[in-house]
Amino acid sequence: MSATEQTSFKRRLEGVVVKDANDKTIVVNVVRRYKHKQYNKFVSASKRYHAHDVENKAKAGDKVTIIESKPYSKLKKWELLSIN
Repeated sequence: MSATEQTSFKRRLEGVVVKDANDKTIVVNVVRRYKHKQYNKFVSASKRYHAHDVENKAKAGDKVTIIESKPYSKLKKWELLSIN
């Protein structure tokens, strides 16, 4: 396996930036769809993640990919990987 094909074991999530007011921090809303066990209907559940954005590139409304990282603060345990 070459250096460019290394496998990353960190989780990746895709979502939409809902807030970018803080310095070097974005809040990303991630929507997850799953099938309800009892009713067999598809349900959408959303969760917000605080992510580290070093260069303050992401703005509200952008679709982004975030990846697991070291804890930066009490809530920030993700970092911005790319803007889609």
